[in-house]
Amino acid sequence: MHQPIIEFRDVYKQLGGRTILNGVNFAIYPGEAVGVIGPSGAGKSTTLRLIAGLMAPDAGEVWVQGKPQVLVGEGEISKAHIGMVFQGSALFDSLTVAENVGFLLSEHTHSSPERVQDLVELSLERVGLKGIGERYPAELSGGMRRRVALARAIIEDPEDEQDDLDILLYDEPTAGLDPVASRVIEDLMRNLQKEVQHSATYVVVTHQESTIRRGTDRILLLYNGQIQWQGKVQELDTTNDPYITQFMSGDTIGPITMFE
Repeated sequence: MHQPIIEFRDVYKQLGGRTILNGVNFAIYPGEAVGVIGPSGAGKSTTLRLIAGLMAPDAGEVWVQGKPQVLVGEGEISKAHIGMVFQGSALFDSLTVAENVGFLLSEHTHSSPERVQDLVELSLERVGLKGIGERYPAELSGGMRRRVALARAIIEDPEDEQDDLDILLYDEPTAGLDPVASRVIEDLMRNLQKEVQHSATYVVVTHQESTIRRGTDRILLLYNGQIQWQGKVQELDTTNDPYITQFMSGDTIGPITMFE
């Protein structure tokens, strides 16, 4: 089997005096589409931020593409190109769609404004939003804003070999969307993964059953600071694991409690 592209090695993390991750271990391999599920507050978004280098573990190590991940701006970060779609899209309201999508390229590369504009238009076209670059986020529907966030996450320069997209991270990409808009986003996630050379790995945090079933191949269930279950999506309907059966059924009786 290939070397993991993402690996948590006995990772601990506290936030606000509360233990969020308590010795978490897992591995994700190149080309996988992995869902991280569990109740609210279980540490799913924290897991994505650790992968992205937006925060550091209190103990243990997060490895990305064969080397320890470090905080963004505090050392030589992993060579992996990581795109992240934040919860709620996190677009800049004062910037146009084009300015939002091209923000990182404009601020952190030597690409000319003309080159950035070309790449922005290409990225928007890939998510089915050709020609809306001059609009502002407030003028868009919720589903369109999510697609703009996707365009921002996947923008890359195909002429730059070091800019190849390796990992995509999605934080609740379909939360609050109607079933049709959710299906559009789920299909985009799958299609964008296939478009990337060698197939990008992606990790999606979600509560949505349709996204779990249509947008992932393997599941990690996080609760009480630990990975309580992991397996293929097909196993969701055959496992007798109490955590999975309770989570998927929404039953209030089981090992997952709302108040601890």
